[in-house]
Amino acid sequence: MKDIIVDAERRMNGAIDHLESDYKGIRAGRANPAVLDKITVDYWGSPTPINQMASIAVAEARVLAISPYDASQLRNIEKAIQKSDLGVNPQNDGKIIRLVFPPLTEDRRKELVKDVSKMAEEAKVHIRNVRRDAMDDLKKKKKANELTEDDLKTAEKKIQDITDKKVKEVEAVASAKEKELMSV
Repeated sequence: MKDIIVDAERRMNGAIDHLESDYKGIRAGRANPAVLDKITVDYWGSPTPINQMASIAVAEARVLAISPYDASQLRNIEKAIQKSDLGVNPQNDGKIIRLVFPPLTEDRRKELVKDVSKMAEEAKVHIRNVRRDAMDDLKKKKKANELTEDDLKTAEKKIQDITDKKVKEVEAVASAKEKELMSV
C-alpha cells in the first residue's frame, strides 16, 4: 500500500518538474539562458546542447551573449539558433553571438498565457491519471485480499490529498509564469 502511494507521489512530482522545465523555454520578453536549453548543435557528429559548448551570459535585459569555447563552432551555433523556433536572429561578430530579444507585443503575451494554461491543464490531467492508476492498483490489492476495507479507504484518502496538493502546486507554477509573461 505504502509503495503505491510513494510511487504515485513521485510520478506526480515528475509532472510538475516537466511543466517547470517546459516553462523555462517560454521567453517572457527578457533574456533568459534557459531558452537555449533545447537547442542542440552538431558538434563533431553528435548533437550537443549549446550550454555545453559555450558560455551564455545575460549582457543586458534583453540581450544574451554566447561565447563558444571552440571558436570554430561559432557558425554552427548560429545556424542551430536560426533553425530553431526561437524567433530571434543571431548577430555574429566573429567572436560572440548576440541574441537580441524584442519586447513582446500584447497579443503575443496573451497567446503565451494561453499556452501556459494549456500546459498546466495537461500536467493536471497527468496527475489525475496517476491518481486513477494508483486507485486501480489499490482496488486490485483489495480484491486479492491484501488490503482491508479500512486500509483501502485510508490509502484512497491519502492519494486524493496528495492529488489535491499537486494540482494546487501546478496552479501556483502556472500563475507565477502568467504573471511573469504579463508584466511589461
